[in-house]
Amino acid sequence: MQRVTAEEAQAWLVEKLAVRLGVDKDRIDVERYFDEFDLDSTEALILAGELEKWLGFELEATALWYHPTIAALAEHIAEESDRHVAAA
Repeated sequence: MQRVTAEEAQAWLVEKLAVRLGVDKDRIDVERYFDEFDLDSTEALILAGELEKWLGFELEATALWYHPTIAALAEHIAEESDRHVAAA
């Protein structure tokens, strides 16, 4: 398993959200709350599944609740990645 940095996670999230929303990446504000992006629950589940596949591990179900912005979630992903790499 390879370590994922906060910068890599943030870039991945920005890219995926931009594609899903049909906007340029530079229009995605990483400090904006996820619920402000108007993703429906199906899109959010698909995004979560793609994220977990990319990461190679599952995030806890409450990750978006406790880390409600791209920037915050990216930091959390980096911490979780470090933990999974260290445990491997």
